[in-house]
Amino acid sequence: MSTGLLSVDLDALVSNWRALDAMTQGETCAVVKADGYGLGAAKVGRALARAGVRRFFVAVAEEGAELRQALGPNVEICVFSGHMRGDTDMIGDMMLTPMCNTIGQLTRHLEALPEHPFGIQLDTGMNRLGLEIDEWASVAEIALSQNCRLVISHLACADAPDHPMNRQQLEQFHLMTDGISVPRSLAATGGILLGPEYHFDLTRPGVGLYGGMPFADARPVAHLDLPVVQIRDVAEGETVGYGNVWTAQRPSKIATVAAGYADGLQRVLSDRATLWHAGQPVPLVGRVSMDLITADVTDLPDLPGSLSVLGADQTVDALADQAGTIGYEILTSLGPRYARRYSGG
Repeated sequence: MSTGLLSVDLDALVSNWRALDAMTQGETCAVVKADGYGLGAAKVGRALARAGVRRFFVAVAEEGAELRQALGPNVEICVFSGHMRGDTDMIGDMMLTPMCNTIGQLTRHLEALPEHPFGIQLDTGMNRLGLEIDEWASVAEIALSQNCRLVISHLACADAPDHPMNRQQLEQFHLMTDGISVPRSLAATGGILLGPEYHFDLTRPGVGLYGGMPFADARPVAHLDLPVVQIRDVAEGETVGYGNVWTAQRPSKIATVAAGYADGLQRVLSDRATLWHAGQPVPLVGRVSMDLITADVTDLPDLPGSLSVLGADQTVDALADQAGTIGYEILTSLGPRYARRYSGG
């Protein structure tokens, strides 16, 4: 096979959801935006639905429509971006629940789809999406008298447990919502790990389902193996790849591997990332190019047919650290050329 193999362990995904669900007393939902964090929303969604998830979150209505086609009518699909202009027919036809973020969105929804369910997103300090406290005060009575399904907000610093912003947002959420009868939600993965006072009626884990931090106990879900196209002998003093940025300091065996920045291996990983073979680290040498990378396999006892990038030896966050980014970006950048294989679930 000339492309990399992205293996998705749906049993690990479900195990991660169950572990997070066990930490909470309320409903545990699932975030499957960005095509299931790059791993395939349809298959991820089906596995989670079979495990018991009844409410999913996506970023935009188009994602919600695709998920509805995959999952059928028996789950709720909530849209973080709310009721955007031009989305009315899709929201209605596909039975989506928009999280209204502005008074304008709420007005649009109630006028266009007066009996259709919706949610409200509140801004508790992140200054990204949601109604601010004065806006909410002006429409709360109207919104809560309609078919409002839930009221949510989002934590800005949940991956840093000691950050004072967490407590500040928790207090603001209480101030804005205490006393309402509609279910409330504040916690994603990081918020779940902050403890029960952040959980409210439902939680909505995302990256932790897929094996990412801050859920340190998550099982790896994505396993990426890349085929070796060629192995060549390189003499001491010879260079490898674009720009001559790596020079062999000894006689070396260099594997040319079929993946590059078109496949989500960022160019910043040049001459710094680690690949793996049978538990042994293999340094990436030279520049990452569009379709190819090169790795020094001199110290391996056997010449490999493939090298691993993600899996038991290297988590998405370990690779992200080498790239100076976060596991979310690694997952959602995995390219379309990889052959995908799903197991379990």
